[in-house]
Amino acid sequence: MSRVCQICGKRARSGHNVSHAVNRTLRKFNPNLQKVKAKVEGRAVRMTLCTRCIKAGKVAKNVR
Repeated sequence: MSRVCQICGKRARSGHNVSHAVNRTLRKFNPNLQKVKAKVEGRAVRMTLCTRCIKAGKVAKNVR
């Protein structure tokens, strides 16, 4: 599973850990991705979405 939102395309970003002595080491900022069942074209499909897309209601969820 790739760490990419299937709606908005949000993916991991890179940055630095900065210590008290201002030493910088590389780190990753991963998006908060969740697996949800969504209704797409009348069918239930499992998708990987970021929580911002889920909260915004960009996909119909709670599919049985």
